[in-house]
Formats: sequence, C-alpha cells, structure tokens
Amino acid sequence: VQLVESGGGSVQVGGSLRLSCVASGFTTSTYYMAWFRQAPGKEREGVAAIDTAGSATYTYSVQGRFTISKDNAKNTLYLQMDSLRVQDTAQYQCAAARDCTASGYPITATAEWGQGTQVTVS
Repeated sequence: VQLVESGGGSVQVGGSLRLSCVASGFTTSTYYMAWFRQAPGKEREGVAAIDTAGSATYTYSVQGRFTISKDNAKNTLYLQMDSLRVQDTAQYQCAAARDCTASGYPITATAEWGQGTQVTVS
C-alpha cells in the first residue's frame, strides 16, 4: 500500500494549487480518504475528507476555498486549493483508511499515509 502526493510548492497569497495523491495497493473507491496538514509548531489537522460515496467535509477555515475530489478510475485523490492564505502554509499529507471517525475523516491510527508535500503561501 502506498500513497504518493505531488503538487505542492510556493505561491502568492490569493493563488491556487492542486494537490494529487496517487494510491496503489488498494482501491480508493472503498476507502475513506482525506487531506491533513501540519504547520511548524502546530498540531496536525484534518483539512478535507471524502467518503466512499463521494461526500465531502471540510474544516471551517477552508470552506469555500478548497475542494476535495477523487477519481476512482485513476485511484487518485485531489485537493484544489484556491484563494490561498499565509495561514495555509503547511506540510500536506493524504491519508486513507477503511473506517472513519464520526466527522468523516479516516481513523488516523490505522490509516495509510503519504510522505507529504509542502505548501508555502507568502
């Protein structure tokens, strides 16, 4: 099982980035998937999650700016990030698990994780 993220980088405030997370070793259609982020000195937080039916949930700070999606044919998870803010600067990781919490995020203790991709907004 492997998750490989890409698409991070440096962008100006108000800009956009699209993160991708390619999964192998399992079928994304049967897993709960999500994007998490962690900024220096802060705890990891869930940014957006998508369930097996394609329903999405977002943390309040990114609602209306970020869109999570999944292409099961390509076994790939995406995060479209628009209107980026300095506060969005963080290491972003995708995660996948067979089970989710009440809030719809993969259970982190049993999740598969990617290596992360850095997003820097200035």
